[in-house]
Amino acid sequence: MTLHKLLEGATERLTEAATRIERIQDGPLDAERTKLWLEALTQYVTALGEIQTINNESVHEKLHELAGRAGLKRFP
Repeated sequence: MTLHKLLEGATERLTEAATRIERIQDGPLDAERTKLWLEALTQYVTALGEIQTINNESVHEKLHELAGRAGLKRFP
């Protein structure tokens, strides 16, 4: 799967989780809503972490490309 597709999937899950979090927070607080909120928050944080990982990989690839263009023999 390409980075673009992975990023799209993570972004969709992030948006869906954010919507669920907002909807849950608008209602009265009870044990079931707290459970649903925690599940949505977990989905949100997981998707956010995936997006950050994808962004880091993209930046790393671009840095290596720039180092190659600059003629650096070694790049950490």
